[in-house]
Amino acid sequence: MKYMATYDLMETMRVTNQWLGATAEAIGAHPAVALAPNPFFKMLGAWGEVTERTFARMVTKPAWNIASVVGEDGRDHLVKIEHVVTKPFGDLIHFNVTDRPLKDRKILLVAPMSGHYATLLRSTVVSLLPEAEVYITDWHNARDIPVSSGKFDIEDYTLYIVDFMKEMGPDTHVIAVCQPAPLALAATAYLAEEDPKAQPRSLTLIGGPIDPDAAATDVTDFGRRVTMGQLEETAIQRVGFKYNGVGRMVYPGLLQLSSFISMNSDRHASAFKEHIMAVSRDDIGAQAKHNKFYDEYLAVMDMTAEFYLSTVERIFKGREIAENRFTVNGKTVDLGKITSVAVKSVEGAEDDISAPGQCIAALDLCTGLPDSKKASHVEPGAGHYGIFAGKSWRNNIRPLVLDFIDENSDAPRSAKRTKSNVSELKKKKA
Repeated sequence: MKYMATYDLMETMRVTNQWLGATAEAIGAHPAVALAPNPFFKMLGAWGEVTERTFARMVTKPAWNIASVVGEDGRDHLVKIEHVVTKPFGDLIHFNVTDRPLKDRKILLVAPMSGHYATLLRSTVVSLLPEAEVYITDWHNARDIPVSSGKFDIEDYTLYIVDFMKEMGPDTHVIAVCQPAPLALAATAYLAEEDPKAQPRSLTLIGGPIDPDAAATDVTDFGRRVTMGQLEETAIQRVGFKYNGVGRMVYPGLLQLSSFISMNSDRHASAFKEHIMAVSRDDIGAQAKHNKFYDEYLAVMDMTAEFYLSTVERIFKGREIAENRFTVNGKTVDLGKITSVAVKSVEGAEDDISAPGQCIAALDLCTGLPDSKKASHVEPGAGHYGIFAGKSWRNNIRPLVLDFIDENSDAPRSAKRTKSNVSELKKKKA
């Protein structure tokens, strides 16, 4: 049970800080302190409120909170989340807009498994719902998955995407955001050989490390500098006794969060200092803006050790996708076999995680695809987050992606899918 004590120690520290925050908040709110005209108690209560909320959110999976969508008829249509496929390590879910004619576009969003939940793409989903039937990969927190469910590495991840693509059918348009971009490309090539009729119509790769060495970033520098032995010793722990995945080897979410914050520690420290002051002033507007971002940012999930280590070793160090020698279950996946699926890359000019050049490398790897089926876009001034969820996505990238989807859709825009089509889809289970 090596490293289990370390995992439980981290959880103990988190719970203790949450308790300290709740205690300070209660003291600051006690009627007795109103008798003492001292700002100390106001600041103590504000610090406590922020601290309690911060440490509580670290182990809370955010809700989708997508209540309704305005339809073309001007009415609000309720959104129901439906599980189309349920698997141990992730589900395929559909955002069913009730009482609305089904949209021609059917989009599969492949969410990253890089420390945060799929809800990180909430704003992406919201922006697409009025125009499409939207599905997304909802990955599970490894700490909640029993050891009896087995392993989950990048090959298993790729096969999950393959299964989801098969489930949705050939009229699907896939959008892979960040980390899953190389594996979504591999899944498409895998289908090209194993089940060509199940391939999607188009594949849009947004800010993904297809070739990490094409443009250096702090992430790629870290991948080259650290050894696999060092990673296994410093990043991998066993899930503690509190969760269903007790004993499973993982890269803990709390450890990931400390790395995220350390990359921009000054900015985060300043943000929390300003937030404490806003709470002490009862500035509701400033509080809402802070909470909207950090409630999602602080919510982290454990990754299986084999997924994290195989990602670093095979995608970043070994460059198996970049050199077109990625294998699944011992079989080489040839990206040159993609001959009919339109592929588009989207990059942000200011992306400091997957710098421009890393994602567009996919187009050169698709040697069997004609140039008419290839497209690329580099968004000026956009960082990593902005290319899939920010203003750049909403105003510039999203319209381009939807146009790309329409250009590569076989079905006429006037041909509406019926409710029975979706009913049949839901009946199928992996």
